[in-house]
Amino acid sequence: MIEGMIMGASASSVWYNLRVPHPCREVPILDYDLALLFQPMLMLGITFGVALSVVFPYWLITVLIILLFSGTSARSFLKAIEMWKEETILKKELERPREFANSCGELLIDTFEPLIPKEEKTPMQIVLSNIRWKMLTALIVVWVAFLTLQIIKNSLKVCTTTYWVVTIIQFPAALTVFGYECVKLYTESKKRKITGNPESVCEAAIDWTGPHLAFCAFCGILGGTVGGLLGSGGGFILGPLLLEIGVMPQVASATATFVMMFSSSLSVVEFYLLKRFPIPYALYLMAVSVMAGFWGQFFIRRLVAFLKRASLIVFILSAVIFASALTMGVIGVDRSIKMIHNHEFMGFLQFCSSQ
Repeated sequence: MIEGMIMGASASSVWYNLRVPHPCREVPILDYDLALLFQPMLMLGITFGVALSVVFPYWLITVLIILLFSGTSARSFLKAIEMWKEETILKKELERPREFANSCGELLIDTFEPLIPKEEKTPMQIVLSNIRWKMLTALIVVWVAFLTLQIIKNSLKVCTTTYWVVTIIQFPAALTVFGYECVKLYTESKKRKITGNPESVCEAAIDWTGPHLAFCAFCGILGGTVGGLLGSGGGFILGPLLLEIGVMPQVASATATFVMMFSSSLSVVEFYLLKRFPIPYALYLMAVSVMAGFWGQFFIRRLVAFLKRASLIVFILSAVIFASALTMGVIGVDRSIKMIHNHEFMGFLQFCSSQ
């Protein structure tokens, strides 16, 4: 049910973000290159995570929730404090009147305003500028490919030769897309170094070298595994990771929810095929999360624009992750205690026999 709520919230957030321009550049607020880099690894990780959710005991999943979410929340909170301090310094600098000396040595206050106003775009123009059809098609193709493999796999008898063949096929499918995007980012980064262009590739400030790309692959698989195991869609890993590699908060938030829409929907399908997804209750929660996601994005964006502090997004992300760790941890501990009192089995289950 959690994955259904995340899918609904992320879908409504993506719809809202498509109507929002990039805060400082003439590019989409959704970073498609980063999305295409992480999506196949997240999808691959989700396969692991869903399988592990069948095997792992409930108490271990609870421990992982508390440890992972608490650590991620703390890291995001420290990042938010650092950004807040930088924004405070920048605001003070901007509040100072800039002074220039004319030819007579007299100081002039800089009151310059652009003679040519920035062209205002209509909502439809913003939506069209935020959509890159070629990249979006690639993301959809990857999602459909993984979805098809999951449907085929779940129609087969568990642990048969055909079942494992279909499972293994996911590896080359994911690595092909990831490898293509790695080569693209590495080539662009190298070309910019040669030409002396200081601009970052994508929205990230990271230097796209082999070790960094391998680290992103690891984080993508880890995020997907966590998403499949806990039903979180991998967003609790991807959002803080994008911030960590230097993506500005508005773009990090929009891109993370964009990728979460694909990954969480795959989790929903997998849990549905495993008959662990109560449809009526899940649809109700999805409807609530759709409304919450849209209006949450609306109010947060307005607040960031009013206060001119993008670090608020990171503070909110940290608070949401911490609240998730607290609530899911309390519920998990309570349920584990009840299982102990009822003398239920608390060990690892056999994958093949527990399907």
